[in-house]
Amino acid sequence: MTELRSDLVRKRYAAERRFRFYGAAALALTAIFLVLLLANIVWKGIPAFTEHTVTLDITVDPAAVDAANPAGGDYDKLVKEAFRGLFPEVKGRAEKKALNGLLSSGAADDLRAMVTADPGLIGKKVQLSALLTDDADLYFKGMQTGTRITPSKTALGIAPSADGETYLLSGGPESLMAGDVVRFQGGALRVTQAAPGDVTAEAVLAPETMPPSLAPGQWDIVSFSVPQADRRIDDRQALWLERLKGEGLVKSSFAWRFLEAGDSREAELAGIRGALVGSLLTVAVALALALPLGVAAAIYLEQFAPKNRFTDLIEVNINNLAAVPSIIFGLLGLAVFLNFFGMPRSAPVVGGLVLALLVLPTIIIAARAALKAVPPSIMEAALGVGASHQQAVFHHVLPLALPGIMTGTILGLARAFGETAPLLMIGMVAFIVDVPHGFTDAATVLPVQIFLWSDLPEIAFQSKTAGAIIVLLVVLFALNAAAIYLRKRFERRW
Repeated sequence: MTELRSDLVRKRYAAERRFRFYGAAALALTAIFLVLLLANIVWKGIPAFTEHTVTLDITVDPAAVDAANPAGGDYDKLVKEAFRGLFPEVKGRAEKKALNGLLSSGAADDLRAMVTADPGLIGKKVQLSALLTDDADLYFKGMQTGTRITPSKTALGIAPSADGETYLLSGGPESLMAGDVVRFQGGALRVTQAAPGDVTAEAVLAPETMPPSLAPGQWDIVSFSVPQADRRIDDRQALWLERLKGEGLVKSSFAWRFLEAGDSREAELAGIRGALVGSLLTVAVALALALPLGVAAAIYLEQFAPKNRFTDLIEVNINNLAAVPSIIFGLLGLAVFLNFFGMPRSAPVVGGLVLALLVLPTIIIAARAALKAVPPSIMEAALGVGASHQQAVFHHVLPLALPGIMTGTILGLARAFGETAPLLMIGMVAFIVDVPHGFTDAATVLPVQIFLWSDLPEIAFQSKTAGAIIVLLVVLFALNAAAIYLRKRFERRW
């Protein structure tokens, strides 16, 4: 009998150890997936917070900029002329177009803002950090191709081939491979065929006169890890960018534009400010409506409503509404607020109304739970000293339940801040460039902005999408941290 009991005790302890192991394994697995998710988002989103510019010395020509109307000047021409001035050997129309394709249209806007703020710059030389395009920016971030530059240690012979369009290279290193670019002063040759004793190359940047030979130190090898056909920057543009980098004209800086600008079709100009302001305005409307209505409904149902079938039906429906898919509220907003009341589409006021309906059941449930958590003795003591029922509720029970109510409200708003589906139904999916200034202005929200960017084909928008997700997560973490702080700060123990 004793042995049987000992065996049962061992089995019970073994089962307990297995349960603890399973629980610890589940927590560890969850933590691993969470870390991998956050690390992936951060790794992809970090490039969105930096941008590359090229330093240009620009003379603000009075012929292009009228002092009486500085905002209307031809700044695009000034910026492009200064940029092409760094490459005087670029003559052809196609080459000029390819060169200008490295410079963002936002560079002219930055110069316009600079001169408009200080018209005294007209006729003077100014230094501008001109924004590069998203393709050039991605090249410097290593997201187009990896680049390796190998200095020369031997002499290189260059002879025209029989067809007159390619060149035969001799005397160079045996490590030359097809796709490598031989760069020298004024020109560059791309290796098209590399075999022992037979190296053929074609001109990428043709100099005015092709030298018959190059001494050691007069040339180098530029190797790209991604073939030209598989990237948006061709070899010519890559060589121009490497030249700017070698001359110290390219610099990387924090992309304040990403946080301060609105949306744009150009990836390097796109920002999240419009969507972030739209989210804040929308959530402000939701908070202004859902908080007083939710708390009032919770107080009435918990403290004043009679217990009958009607109130039971209301409670059941409130619990059911908390589990309704969010897109249903979007359909309700489309049918009622837009089609019936004719309110403006894609406006924070409509989005706020929809989100208020979405989080209202959550706030009511949280507020009722907070009111229930207050010990009945508080109410009884207030009534015992002569307070009315209403005074006991509002002067004693409600202040003690406020931390729980605020916690539930913040968590509900955090959910509303990350909602997308209901807002798509009321038109907040529109392409909005301007930052909204009021509750009736056309706007979008940050989750919808992320949804729109994720569907765009440009590679740069991938990092923009991840960067916007980082900002959204920071806001959501801040809201959750505020809920935890309020709960700890005002928590009462009985």
